[in-house]
Amino acid sequence: MKHRLTGLIPATYTPLSACGDIDLEAVRPLTERLIADGVDGLYVCGSTGEGVSLRLDERIAVTEAFIAAAAGRVPVIVHVGHNSLAEACRLAEHAAGAGAAATSAMPPTYFRIGDARVVADCCVEMAAAAADLPFYYYHIPVMSGVAIDVPALLAEAGRRIPNFAGVKYTANTIHEYLECVAFDGGRFDMLFGYDELLLPALAVGARGAVGSTFNIAAPLYRRIMEAFAAGRIDEARAEQLRSVQMIRVLMKRPFHPAMKAVLGMLGTPCGDCRLPLPKLSAADTRALEEELRQIGFFEWARPAASAEPHLAVR
Repeated sequence: MKHRLTGLIPATYTPLSACGDIDLEAVRPLTERLIADGVDGLYVCGSTGEGVSLRLDERIAVTEAFIAAAAGRVPVIVHVGHNSLAEACRLAEHAAGAGAAATSAMPPTYFRIGDARVVADCCVEMAAAAADLPFYYYHIPVMSGVAIDVPALLAEAGRRIPNFAGVKYTANTIHEYLECVAFDGGRFDMLFGYDELLLPALAVGARGAVGSTFNIAAPLYRRIMEAFAAGRIDEARAEQLRSVQMIRVLMKRPFHPAMKAVLGMLGTPCGDCRLPLPKLSAADTRALEEELRQIGFFEWARPAASAEPHLAVR
């Protein structure tokens, strides 16, 4: 790759209407706020975006909406993974034609894969469907169940896939991540995807990160990156602790429904989640907002000019 993905890339939420349909009108204000927060890209239709819960035509529409809203200001990476490789290839072809900057994919996950060579076989097909775009394997074993040796995949995919760019690495195994960063002299772009561990990932060489909580606290994570780069480690550690405390509050509820509730508090409502993810009750939403207030979230997670939160719907 001539140009690597760096900085903060939120894994975007897919806005849904009250009746559960995709709400394309809500994509633009969400995108505008994220860009105003200083993000460096958008990762759409992944786990956070409930890509596996969307129909193929919905994923296509959501992809087009985010690419149009970004309008070339930041790169848009499109997750195209599907249990049908043929459908994944259709999504990859569409992403390339729609103006995506890169594609990314989990392999098929229903039939368990334990062999890096089989994962590479799947990646060969998906990457070839958008051969002019960089392709990133999406490693998230806690969700996909695909717990392979990632350095082995780098060796296999790097040999067989001309446009293989690297990995979106969503796991807490920092030791393996370090090995991947160093693999073949740093040949591959290793995007880190575990928000609570951004600082340790920076310490072992991360340059770019994809995260769910960047949707609500990108300025916080930017301060972590800037403090680390400037050698202000105590400051970076203090900001990372805020991230851990924030995520601890969120994780007391179903995580993605809680995140969507916070997006509403911040003035960019994205509706509820689709089943099998539950809806957050009004009482839980009120409690969530109060707990976030108690840890100072609305003061330190937002840019100074927009620190005043929107009240949750009562």
